[in-house]
Amino acid sequence: MFKYIYWIFSLIVYILAFPLILLKLRNPKYKVAIPAKFFLKKNNFFKDENIWFHTCSMGETQAIKPIVNALKKNINISVITNTGYEKALEISDNVRYLPYELFIPFWIKKQKALVVMEAELWYMLFLYAKIKKTPTYLINARISDKSYNSYKKFAWLYKRVFLNIDKIFAQNDIDKKRLEELGAKNIEVIGNIKLVNLPIATNKYKKQDSIIITAGSTHEGEEELILNAWDKKYGKLVIVPRHPERFGSVYKLIQNKYKNSDITFHRFSKNENFDSDVVLVDVMGELNNIYEISTLVILGGSFIKTAGGHNPIEPAFYNTKLISGKTIFNQKSLFECISNYKLIDENEIEYYMKNIDILDRTVLSTKGDIQPIVNELEKL
Repeated sequence: MFKYIYWIFSLIVYILAFPLILLKLRNPKYKVAIPAKFFLKKNNFFKDENIWFHTCSMGETQAIKPIVNALKKNINISVITNTGYEKALEISDNVRYLPYELFIPFWIKKQKALVVMEAELWYMLFLYAKIKKTPTYLINARISDKSYNSYKKFAWLYKRVFLNIDKIFAQNDIDKKRLEELGAKNIEVIGNIKLVNLPIATNKYKKQDSIIITAGSTHEGEEELILNAWDKKYGKLVIVPRHPERFGSVYKLIQNKYKNSDITFHRFSKNENFDSDVVLVDVMGELNNIYEISTLVILGGSFIKTAGGHNPIEPAFYNTKLISGKTIFNQKSLFECISNYKLIDENEIEYYMKNIDILDRTVLSTKGDIQPIVNELEKL
């Protein structure tokens, strides 16, 4: 009876939200996702019976890649967000947007397994996977301190969700305990799988005597913000733009700012050293190598509205001090894996460059192991 009540409720929500859905359609950003999720446009279910991974956004989709590589099997992926969809296409040719729950009973077909990341606890998804005799798994499961009370308020619903999950791989013992309180069973703790593929330095640079401030993966407008906030007395500044096509324009920006001053600067492609006050790294593949010798990292893509931040695991792995802008919507899950970072406004950049000593070094707060998941899925 509950599933019918839930489906009717989903229908009512769909009808009430319909004007908002149409309004959202006017935004080019959602021109594919919304028709796919709410009207099933070009969004038929997977034809092939494979292991089916469901993720939400880019960070979660990236995290399943080591598992997929280890399995060496054809897989299907469903996602929620645009960025998740784009990342999924790098992993599999079989990618779909997960439809709104109203449509799942008619959309879903039997698969070898359903493997869901983290907090994508959709009732209809797990229920109808089980109805179709598909084994179900929840991986990298966690319940944060912030969301714990919200989960408890809806414990009556989550108990029904967990009835349809065969096995759960949780991040830590606290998560396991909280999941059990909500009715989950058969839980194994394996850590955070987002920390399986850790950075690798490909070139060893000598540690500098002076402070190295690295502005990593910067986007247009961010270099100017950082240059305006920086002073020679704070340490050497290394700028690593995100996109190689901007190397020339960023160098012109540096030239124009310091051509009549005592500030020295050079392009890394001309001199692979850090002897100048300002160094533009205009070659690819060096960022992790430079993080290894950095004192402070200013993580780019986070002081503009569109990029959504960049990977904080890389500087944290090298225990740098780390500051980032507050626009990190593509990287929130990865920021949850580290400790001792600062999310700041653009007008605070100078303060933290000037007062590096007040910052603690970032650390990875957890580790992960994908092998138990791989072992489980290889049995299928």
